[in-house]
Amino acid sequence: MATFELYRRSTIGMCLTETLDEMVSSGTLSPELAIQVLVQFDKSMTEALENQVKSKVSIKGHLHTYRFCDNVWTFILTEAQFKNEETTEQVGKVKIVACDSKLLSQ
Repeated sequence: MATFELYRRSTIGMCLTETLDEMVSSGTLSPELAIQVLVQFDKSMTEALENQVKSKVSIKGHLHTYRFCDNVWTFILTEAQFKNEETTEQVGKVKIVACDSKLLSQ
């Protein structure tokens, strides 16, 4: 299964990367093992989002910027509203990165 590395830029991905860097610097962990952990993190995040997330969200807002590069869409919305079955949330500014899931099966 191929994966994207974009989850590494999430809060949990950044914390994992920082912790692994500290462990490699202190000699607790080898660089090779740290890379294996990051690759497993990518696979686990992709699998969890595919199989365990069942809710749907609608998003409305003002499109500030959009870009399509290397089969990845990036949208920046202002005054965004996220709505699901239970709640509605207002966000001043949000960045959405979307990848074609068909690329994962190649």
